[in-house]
Amino acid sequence: MCVDLRLLIIALALASAIFAMVNGFHASYKVQRQQLIDNTLESNHAYATKLAASTENFIHSAVQQLQYSAARLANRFADDALLFDESERIRLQTDSFNSVAVVDGQGIVRATSPNSLALVGRQLDSPGAVAALRERRPLISQPYVSAAGNLIVFISTPVFDAAGQYLGYVGGSIYLKQKSILNSLLGEHYYRDGSYLYVVDDQRRLLYHQEGDRVGTQVGANPVIDAVLRRESGQMRLHNSQGVDMLAGYAIVPSTGWGVVAQRPTLATLAALDVLMENVVLNTLPLAVIIVLFIWVFARLISRPLRQLAEGARGIDRPDSAVQIQRIRSWYFESSELKRALLIGIGLINRNISKLRQDAQVDPLTGLNNRRGMEMALSAWKAERQPFAIVALDIDHFKNVNDTYGHDVGDEVLKLLAGIMRANSREGDVLCRMGGEEFVVLLPGAELDIARQVAERLRRGVEQAAMEPVGHITVSLGVARWPEHGGDVGQALKVADEMLYEAKRSGRNRVVAAQGTADRKADSVDTIGS
Repeated sequence: MCVDLRLLIIALALASAIFAMVNGFHASYKVQRQQLIDNTLESNHAYATKLAASTENFIHSAVQQLQYSAARLANRFADDALLFDESERIRLQTDSFNSVAVVDGQGIVRATSPNSLALVGRQLDSPGAVAALRERRPLISQPYVSAAGNLIVFISTPVFDAAGQYLGYVGGSIYLKQKSILNSLLGEHYYRDGSYLYVVDDQRRLLYHQEGDRVGTQVGANPVIDAVLRRESGQMRLHNSQGVDMLAGYAIVPSTGWGVVAQRPTLATLAALDVLMENVVLNTLPLAVIIVLFIWVFARLISRPLRQLAEGARGIDRPDSAVQIQRIRSWYFESSELKRALLIGIGLINRNISKLRQDAQVDPLTGLNNRRGMEMALSAWKAERQPFAIVALDIDHFKNVNDTYGHDVGDEVLKLLAGIMRANSREGDVLCRMGGEEFVVLLPGAELDIARQVAERLRRGVEQAAMEPVGHITVSLGVARWPEHGGDVGQALKVADEMLYEAKRSGRNRVVAAQGTADRKADSVDTIGS
């Protein structure tokens, strides 16, 4: 049976191109998929570690409050009015506790706050009270149901007189199922796309959960909780009790052994990658169509060398396919052009995949993040409600550098500036080149004053750096902070940009920081510079 040679060539070329593209897309997808998973795991671990540290600091502060009160009561423990006043002060001064009790050495309640608990004169036999009397040392109890019927964690410290005689203890309760300082501390987590936070104790009992009715319940088999019970901190991919594939980070509160776990569904993490790959496919289709049309036009002029080219196209997925096609002797113009088209197609596919990975987040000249890299960082921080400061900077009179010394020298100046930015930044800061001589530094968690100091240090570093053959250059910088200067991240970036141009208008080589909020136009700025 006779086969139409043109259709055969088109079919082989199209099949080979699709296979190569699919193989390339699959490899790119796997690489970026793993990168997203790793970044999410690291982010959740960092967030859990931060909350564990905050909880540890709170507990340490609460114990210090109780110890201070114990010292005050040591020589006047018989003064009931003082005991009541002190319990009121502890509860109301910092909102650290939902309730406070002063108990004597026999376990009899001498004073409480609030007084509505009606426990004065009663002997407490709750686990926290019994443990406090027995241990006679600063103590953080396991969760239990109190005499007033509340699920609590009880923090206590003993009271000794000047002679070292044990008088009793001062204790504060934190309610786990009601509004408390612990809920306020942990409840700032931004829940999105199924992500959530929970806290467990060393008995596998939930101390905090977004579903309030689960607080106080014990959790069954769970590899993250098993790791927490071993007092480990880290990150893990797992299936939760509902069978959902999750990416979890976890950390330990050292003084209590509690575990703080932050996790997000894997499906939600990879959703953005699916959209990205769809766009890549759509952008690649026109090139594929052009190649097919080109082959269709010139196929009728192909003779014997075409058979060799077809055999080479059949193996286009091989690593050495380009070398094999290059060796084919195309002794006339038409076959030579077809060979060139096949080589271009292979090269374009490989370069597009490589360029996709390279251009996704990194500026090729400076090695800093590009706009897409910045947007990825901002999206993650916004999802976590992570405040951050913005330093926008621009090289003063950079056009003169390019006009005087040429663009090659200008590029070297941009690279040197990127190096100075790296030298003046912390691990975790995001350094970006927005285009031309415009740069942005994002400082996660930094207050406005700290960001202003960083900007000034960067300004001085640039001013003092010698850049041959240019000599010295200067930069102008604008500082803002999210969320103070805009509920929307884009608005805060705009404020930083406005401050940059204010620095330009004020004489350049200076730092201008925004004041106030984005709800009113900043009519006053802080200016630092020469």
